[in-house]
Amino acid sequence: MSDMITADLVDLDLSAGTKEAAARALAERLVAHGRVTDLEGFLADVAAREAQMPTGLDGGIGIPHCRSEHVTEPSLAFGRSAVGVDFGAADGPADLIFLIAAPAGADDAHLTILSSLARQLMNAEFTAALRSVGDASAAAALIRGEEPPGREGDFETDREGDSEADREGGSEGLEGGSEGDGNTVVAPAAASAGATTGSADEAREAAGPERPERPFRVVAVTSCPTGIAHTYMAAESLENAGREAGVEVVVETQGSAGFTRLDPAVIEAADGVIFAHDVPVRDKDRFAGKPTVDTGVKAAINRPGELIGEVREKAARGEVTAAGPTGTTPVERVGESGEGYGTKLRTWLMSGVSYMVPFVAAGGLLIALGFAIGGYEINKAPSVMDHFVWSQADSWAALLFQIGGVAFAFLVPVLAGYIAYGMADRPGLVPGFVGGSIALTVNAGFLGGLAAGLISGAVVMAIQRIRIPAALRGIMPVVVIPLISTAIVGLLMFVVIGKPIASAQEAMTDWLNGLSGANAVLLGALLGLMMCADLGGPVNKVAYTFATAGIAVSDPSDPAMKIMAAVMAAGMVPPLAMALATTVRGRLFNAAERENGKAAWVLGASFISEGAIPFAAADPLRVIPSSMVGGAITGALSMAFDATLRAPHGGVFVVPLIGNPLLYLVAIAAGVCVTTALVLVLKGLRKRTQDAAAQGPGAVGPSASTPGAEQPVAA
Repeated sequence: MSDMITADLVDLDLSAGTKEAAARALAERLVAHGRVTDLEGFLADVAAREAQMPTGLDGGIGIPHCRSEHVTEPSLAFGRSAVGVDFGAADGPADLIFLIAAPAGADDAHLTILSSLARQLMNAEFTAALRSVGDASAAAALIRGEEPPGREGDFETDREGDSEADREGGSEGLEGGSEGDGNTVVAPAAASAGATTGSADEAREAAGPERPERPFRVVAVTSCPTGIAHTYMAAESLENAGREAGVEVVVETQGSAGFTRLDPAVIEAADGVIFAHDVPVRDKDRFAGKPTVDTGVKAAINRPGELIGEVREKAARGEVTAAGPTGTTPVERVGESGEGYGTKLRTWLMSGVSYMVPFVAAGGLLIALGFAIGGYEINKAPSVMDHFVWSQADSWAALLFQIGGVAFAFLVPVLAGYIAYGMADRPGLVPGFVGGSIALTVNAGFLGGLAAGLISGAVVMAIQRIRIPAALRGIMPVVVIPLISTAIVGLLMFVVIGKPIASAQEAMTDWLNGLSGANAVLLGALLGLMMCADLGGPVNKVAYTFATAGIAVSDPSDPAMKIMAAVMAAGMVPPLAMALATTVRGRLFNAAERENGKAAWVLGASFISEGAIPFAAADPLRVIPSSMVGGAITGALSMAFDATLRAPHGGVFVVPLIGNPLLYLVAIAAGVCVTTALVLVLKGLRKRTQDAAAQGPGAVGPSASTPGAEQPVAA
């Protein structure tokens, strides 16, 4: 932190009476030393951040801060006020004021240092030292983590680098308990808070030979709009409160320096969750199914003990959040604890597909409506900018068609951009989008978009590993990384791999166009199996993406529209079959499943395969294979009936847009009936087996003597 604050940036006699005046006085010091280029522009950014949430903290601290394009390097100015300045804290004015200035593209190392300062502010000894320090040089040295003259040994402030090691220690504590007798409370900041081996030894001696119960365990996520100060102060506050309460606390700080996801095993071992955030928590579904306290980031700074007490009370009452997100399948949850390449690749690809699907749905439905209103010649209509008549249906059809075409033009760039985003976060977006656009330019299509996204993410990740001179770090995220990565990806896509991928795309298209008879039926059966294999999971998404890629053009081929029809039909089978099964033989299902069956009618009719997830999660060995059989039959029949579909979604609500709609509905009905029959037979066999076991050997009862008798299956 030596280059972030100097004695020239310290004012121990700050005379400003308002927060605006205080920020201006400190900002003028930054301007005078070339750290801020535009005083008014920078102060406007500070005010905009202040408008989002007051930056005053209990204990007499004010931390106005912002990320601004007017900042040349990460900097810190400090002022001490004798009269106090109101920054909106509940306990009154602040006398210690820190103005934190970060460039718009500040690199991770500098932001980590700023976050380290934020953690120090939660230490009473540190703030007391700042209130008593006598000169600017000593104050700057204290903030930098150096021992100021005349105070050797009084206070140690060097907290840089604690984040990594502390979190590792905290993770180990949650995952497997403390080493030895498990009597030591493990918290992420325990080492830096001054815990000594002597105190641990004394605790072990006092514990005696008996191994006590493990402490209550909490995982937390903290985040704020700029991700610089409050995020890390909240984390430090929670960790300190956890140590005082004898609670193990591990915090995931989702700050500007990026974040490392907590190990799933750590989350699994936790007894409660605290979300202290003013921006959405990323990947929040990881914490589902546990007692949860959800609050603003300042609450964790000002009253962390209350939050820990609240989550403990919820745990005692058994109050938990929903067990899992609606769109998550059992198959998607498999392997979450692993970090193998296959798992990462699937996550990256699903990131791109999930962002692409809304464009597919919106564009596809608009194009389909255009065809439905204006006929199949509507794709030859002139631009509506020059020829639009409000009273003519053909003009409206052309408008819908052309809007849908524009939406479709984003498919491949969005796919590539967000695959790269999933790999390298925001720096991957620019090369990803550019690479996806080049894929369209060279006719590499969907396959080119996949390649461009993976290459873009890999290139950015490689650049981020290069050691960069300190002078260039500030411009890396906004200039250097986008420039170099985009140039490399563009070169590869235009010169090296674009043409081979385009040839492969053309070969696949020709193969699809040549499908007929038995080959088409077999392809429909395969796609139907995939759509029902994991009910909205990665296998389902592969089949769906394959189908939508074929119709993601203004004039899709007939085989591509047949594939889209088969995929949607098969995806409707599982929820409709579960709805029918709970209606026909409700006694084979528990009360919750019967309620889910009512919703499954609507979900299935809307082509939302996830409507069958509650049934698959409760009885996967009977529901999933039955669904796969029915889906395969429906997919095969749809292809055999030559049903076509231009819309990528919609279920029964887009039947008017389907070619051969009556036979298409017959295909769906056939699959639903087969799946329903299989599920009922398999569940009935299980019920008889359970009843026979309950009666005992040689017992005679309704289950053994009367095959038709039914009893409700236990939940």
